[in-house]
Amino acid sequence: MNDYKKEFIEFMVQCDVLKFGDFTLKSGRKSPFFMNAGAYVTGAQLRKLGRYYAMAIHEKFGDDFDVLFGPAYKGIPLSVACVIAFDELYGKEIKYCSNRKEIKDHGDKGILLGSNMKDGDRVVIIEDVTTSGKSIEETFPIIKVQGNVEIKGMMVSLDRGEKGKGEKSALSEISDLYGFPTGAIVTMKEVIEHLYNHEVNGKVVIDDDIKKRIDAYYEEYGA
Repeated sequence: MNDYKKEFIEFMVQCDVLKFGDFTLKSGRKSPFFMNAGAYVTGAQLRKLGRYYAMAIHEKFGDDFDVLFGPAYKGIPLSVACVIAFDELYGKEIKYCSNRKEIKDHGDKGILLGSNMKDGDRVVIIEDVTTSGKSIEETFPIIKVQGNVEIKGMMVSLDRGEKGKGEKSALSEISDLYGFPTGAIVTMKEVIEHLYNHEVNGKVVIDDDIKKRIDAYYEEYGA
């Protein structure tokens, strides 16, 4: 596992973004872990987060694309932080773009924030986490209606690795349905591998009890 992945896993824990306990997801599933990207709130946290995303996108998709699209609302700060990091790390100017939930009919009109998209643009989508694929159902038509654009792929921060609507993971289902590759900074498998009996800030994050509960969860919901 790359060093930046190990750093990112511990970063999620330190920022209280990745938690372990008892959680009920939107899907109704009872999960022993939960991720909330809304807990990244400081400038230092967002700066680091943007760099982790940039490294993962560069590793998976390279830098041969024009626009980074972050769906409203959580995708807005993600896309901004990441394009700044791309400039700092790779000297590559990528434009950010996001959507509004409501179309604006005055001033800066339309549904988009940031850069407009045009024919020939190559787009990478940035998300926090995908469990069901519902977000991309809304995002995909918004992007495609902008013109003849190519979606190079989608990057999320954590691949939960559990069943989506069928037997495959949500990320695999998205790739099959929409025809573009998907990736994650880290997978839950990598998180467990790194954090099991490992201390972060002097505390073991995944002990034997939590590991058993995670294993039981994936017995039922694992893709």
